[in-house]
Amino acid sequence: MSQKTLVKPIISLGDLEKLDIRVGTIEKVEEGKQALFVVNLEPKRMMGEVSEGMLFDIGHADGLTPVLAVPEKPVPAGTRAE
Repeated sequence: MSQKTLVKPIISLGDLEKLDIRVGTIEKVEEGKQALFVVNLEPKRMMGEVSEGMLFDIGHADGLTPVLAVPEKPVPAGTRAE
C-alpha cells in the first residue's frame, strides 16, 4: 500500500460480516469469467437496468486501470468469500 493511500475508518468484525461477498460468473462481457461480487446491496438503477450487486475491482479507487478480483481457480457460482 502506498503512503498516499488513506486507510478508511476501522470497522468491527460484525460490520464486515454484514457484507455478502460471493463468486459469480460474468456471461456477457467475458464468457465464463468469474469475479467477486457484493450481493446484498440495495438495488440501484444504472444505465436503465437495475443493479443488485457490485463487482470487486482492484485499482479504480487509486486511479489505475481496474482489474477484477477473481478466484485463483474455478469454484461453484455462489461460493462465499470470507
